[in-house]
Amino acid sequence: MAKIRSDLKVAMRAKDTARLNVLRALISETNNSAKTSSPIQTDLQLLSLVRKRAAAAKEAAKQFADADRPDLKEKEDAQVIILEEYAGQVETMSMEDIKATVSQELSKLKEAGKKVEVGSLLKSLFAPGGALDGKPAERSEVAKIAKEAVASA
Repeated sequence: MAKIRSDLKVAMRAKDTARLNVLRALISETNNSAKTSSPIQTDLQLLSLVRKRAAAAKEAAKQFADADRPDLKEKEDAQVIILEEYAGQVETMSMEDIKATVSQELSKLKEAGKKVEVGSLLKSLFAPGGALDGKPAERSEVAKIAKEAVASA
């Protein structure tokens, strides 16, 4: 978040309106989420917000292209580029690390004699004190890997 705020100042000085608009929107959404029951406190939550905004901008660009509005499509494409730049700066676990952790947890559940389902596997991974509790792993990627692991088990 500190990087976004400092980049906002740089964008203001450089008069980079596209970057300025994106950063202001991110800061605004972060501040608004602080007033809800689930405020953005970690980089992973911020990454989720950035990816959500990028997906919305891609969809808007597609709709503008369908409506034959190349000027608005270019604005949305510029926003997507900026958002993806920030999404790439957040460190997350590699797919290999996630696969190894999921397979370890799967074998632990099998040894305990429990019925192995995707839901129970994910619950044990993300539970407080679990293998992925507090780690920078994208839940959707973990869920996909867990489904594959349970299907092949």
